[in-house]
This record gives sequence, C-alpha cells and structure tokens, in this order.
Amino acid sequence: MISARRYSLCSLVLVLCLAAGQELQVSQNCMTKQQLLATIRQMQQFLKGQETRFVEGLRIMKHRLTTLQNTVTKAIPDPQTVFCPRLEAPVNGKKFGTKNLVGHEVHFNCDPGFQLVGSNSRVCQPNGSWTGEVPHCKEIRLCANQCRNGGTCIETGDQVQCICSQEWTGPNCQYETQTVPPAWSITNDPAFSRKPRCAQLDRMQHCRCEAGFHMSGTTEDSICQDVNECEIYKLEGASRLCMHACINTPGSYHCSCPPGYKLFNDGKNCEDIDECALSLHSCIRGTTCINIGGSFQCVKPECPQTGGNVSYVKTSSFQCERNPCPMDSRPCHQAPKTISFHYLPLPSNLATPTPLFRMATASAPGRPGPDSLRFGIIGGNSRGHFVMQRSDRQTGELMLVQRLQGPQTITVEVEMSEYLDRTFQAKHVSKITIFVSVYEF
Repeated sequence: MISARRYSLCSLVLVLCLAAGQELQVSQNCMTKQQLLATIRQMQQFLKGQETRFVEGLRIMKHRLTTLQNTVTKAIPDPQTVFCPRLEAPVNGKKFGTKNLVGHEVHFNCDPGFQLVGSNSRVCQPNGSWTGEVPHCKEIRLCANQCRNGGTCIETGDQVQCICSQEWTGPNCQYETQTVPPAWSITNDPAFSRKPRCAQLDRMQHCRCEAGFHMSGTTEDSICQDVNECEIYKLEGASRLCMHACINTPGSYHCSCPPGYKLFNDGKNCEDIDECALSLHSCIRGTTCINIGGSFQCVKPECPQTGGNVSYVKTSSFQCERNPCPMDSRPCHQAPKTISFHYLPLPSNLATPTPLFRMATASAPGRPGPDSLRFGIIGGNSRGHFVMQRSDRQTGELMLVQRLQGPQTITVEVEMSEYLDRTFQAKHVSKITIFVSVYEF
C-alpha cells in the first residue's frame, strides 16, 4: 500500500507535468527520487525559457513604440507658439492679466475720477493681434463748479457729494443753514419737512435729503426742509418757472393758469381758451362773440343813424357802407364812405413800438385809384398811446407807442383819405376796440 507522503509527491509531479504540457507515464508506484528531481529540473528550464521569451516580447514591443513615436514626431511638427504684443496699463488706470498667449484676456479699469474710453477687455487672437480698441482713461470733471460757498466736492463713481461748511447746506451748499429747526417741522407738516437719510461712511455719519429738499437745523436735529422753487428763482434771478402762478409742492412745484386759460403742453406757459370757437360763450342771437384774453365779449356793431342825406347800410357783421349821395350834397360826400369795426385783444405791458392795425386802399376795376393817401387818428378815449404812420405808398399803420396796463378797454378811430390830383375823393374810417388783459400773456 502506497504511503500518504509518496502519494502527495506523485500528485505534485503530475500537476507540474500537466502545467508544462508534458504527458508522463506515471506508474502506479509513482517515481523514484531521481526521476522526480529530473522532472523538477525540466520544469525549471521550461519556466526559464518562458520568462526569456516574455522579456524579449516586451523589449520588442517597447522598441516598436519608440520607433512609432519618432515617426509621428517627425511627420507632424509642433505648432509655433503665438504671442500678442505686450499691453500696458492706461495712464490713470490699471491692467488685470499678464499673459499674452492666444486665448488669454486682459482687463482694464480707471482710477476714481476717470472714465474708461475704449475696450475694457481684450483677447489675444491666433493672428497675434488683440481684439477691441486701445483703452485710455478720461478725466471726469464732475466736481467742476458743483459745490458753492466753499463746499468740498467728493466724487464716488459717477456721483458727487458736497461737504458743506457749517454755515451752508443743500446739495450744492447753496442754502444758509438755520441754527434751529423751522417752526413747521416734521411734527407739524410731514409733507414739507422730512427726516434725512443717514449712513455711516468712513467712521462718519453722512446724511442726505431727497431731491427737492435741503438740509437745515443742527447736527443733532437736522431736518430735510422743502426747497421752495417758486421763491428761489426770484432770489437768484433765474428765468421764470411759470408764466402765471407757481405752486410749491413737497419736493417740487407745478404751474397754474388764471381762469380762462389752460396750461400749455410744456407745463409752464398758459394758453388762452377760445370760448367763441369752443361755444363756451353766452352771447345771444344777433351778437357776435369776440375772444379776448381769458374771456370773451359779445359785440353788436351798429351803423351811424341817418342824418340829412347821409345814410348807411350794413354790408357785413363788421362793416357799414354809405348809400349813394345826391350830386349836390357836399356833406354827404364828405362823410365816410365805409366804416369798419375791429376788435383786438392785447396783453398788458406789451413791448413798444409795435404795429397793431393796417389800412390800405384798392382801386375798383376800370377806375383810376388815388394817387395820394392821408392817414390820421380822429377819435377814441386814449390819447398819446398811438400814432398813425405810413408804411408804404398804399398802406398806413396804427402803432402802439406807450405800454398799456390792463384790465381796460380802449377805443381808437383812424381815418384814411383818398386824393386824386390833389382833389378829395373819399375817406374810410376804422373803429378799433382794444381789450387789454390784466395778464402779460
């Protein structure tokens, strides 16, 4: 019977032989010691041969990879590195980014008080140039003449702030500081007096008011008081804010117009309401509505009554013509041939001299016209305010030479006489009624 030790050795030899691909004839009694040692040496040589072939295969593989690398390197050369010109920071500014290779960006900004003109960032392109425009920093003169009365101007970004002395306040240090809060304070009128908005800045408390308000009061009891724009323009000699009335509102103002006027589209000027055109009048039938500044007048001009051989007929609402005269009636021929009625609205204090009315003559077809004209003022309730002068050979003008203050109604009658070969031909009378408004518009 074979022992367990001998059986194990035989099994080991059999496994080794099978692993080495050897077909060995193992007897039932297994191998002798010499046979087993010979088999082991055979297996060692087999493994050594396998190791040699594996190392040789690795060496060949490494050689082939090196050859392939060299071939690829020679066939495809490395691309040349592209650089863009070096960029400098603009004067009074800074540059962010130092690389000038393709694809890299460089950024720029300006110091406080300067504004960047040009590109704020530029990129290096494959052709070796930068995108965008060369930037430079332009000085921002926000503080120029901003702070008055010795105030110090501080620029923060694109905004300025005036630091005023103790005696002055306001956004531009234009208002004198009140030593005590005004009587109408927050507790009295919250619409026209408000608390300031304060913030801590650089270890100091800075307070400001909303637009249309200015700071007043002491440091401890500061208050934002409404700026009365309606009064300031008078004090500072600025142009008029409103044509008629300026109404102060909290932080602002608005304009208003008197009755009979409406506010124009610009919110400042007043425009007369034409009651006649809009049928807002109360003129009865048989009268005519005349629009005047802020109101209207109902008029009914009448022809002169018949006297002697002189009589008139109304040919239109505003004109009368004399009936034909007897051949031997000198007074009839001396009477006005036509009488016309005119109504002029005028503002108060109109600048002078200014023409108000024109008279001219015209010849009837087939009849010779006058070769001479004479003009004059023959009546009315105002003396010294008007003159009648010739503007050309056929025209005369009524000129206003003294300013008129309203409200008042003035009448003036002007006459135009026609002459032919120094012989009187006819005369025409215009009766002008002027309605002077109480307002200067």
